[in-house]
Amino acid sequence: MTLDQELVEALQKDYTTAPITEQERVMLDYVVKLTKDATRIGKDDHGRLRAVGFDDQAILQITLISSWFNYINRVADALGVGRE
Repeated sequence: MTLDQELVEALQKDYTTAPITEQERVMLDYVVKLTKDATRIGKDDHGRLRAVGFDDQAILQITLISSWFNYINRVADALGVGRE
């Protein structure tokens, strides 16, 4: 697998202006909202995901993967993993 370095840099800079599909942008909007405050996620957010083609299984997978990354990063941060 090769990565498009320009795309990677654009995503790192600001995913909202990166050259990605509407589906990818809606998914990332959801992930950002979930990361910042999962209690704000509601039916409207799931509706936006469905509107761009995600089914219930995909929404569950996006939620589980995002939540797992958030969890494991917090554990690593709390234990100082990766710090010099």
